[in-house]
Amino acid sequence: MAKQGFPPAAEVAEGSLTAIAAVARNGAIGDGTDIPWRIPEDWRRFKAVTMGGVLIVGRRTHDGMGLLPGRASIVVTRDPCYQALGAQVAHTVDEALDLLRGHGDRRWWVAGGGEIYRLFWPHTTHLDITEVDASPDVVTRFPPIDAHTWAETSRTPRTGWSYVTYERR
Repeated sequence: MAKQGFPPAAEVAEGSLTAIAAVARNGAIGDGTDIPWRIPEDWRRFKAVTMGGVLIVGRRTHDGMGLLPGRASIVVTRDPCYQALGAQVAHTVDEALDLLRGHGDRRWWVAGGGEIYRLFWPHTTHLDITEVDASPDVVTRFPPIDAHTWAETSRTPRTGWSYVTYERR
């Protein structure tokens, strides 16, 4: 069921890992500290669909957005001294995946940034993408969505962007 008029996130099996991101036509997602667009409806949808879930984020993403209420967070960092009040910290992909298994009753999300999407790409089973009709010149990119690997399962167009879900083939 869609929340607040938003298209729902794809239904997935327990233990599935969904990457959620706003991605420009050229794959851009940000400049390493911020995103190059403001789509308030997308932020509201992000909150609605990830509520109650577990977010895997990188340290810079966590530092930028902080701890999000109503969701558990696993922060992935190479810094052995890093602490994130209210979040779990992992130093490897395997460690983060082990921590996720402790949240088997929740929906699992990868929420950025660029390096984190790439690190968890082999484990990602679904994509929940806001395709933004823009091509900003920024350095941080989302991994390419290859049609041989990913099947589009839904598309909800908006003016200037679309909500699109994919499932790994």
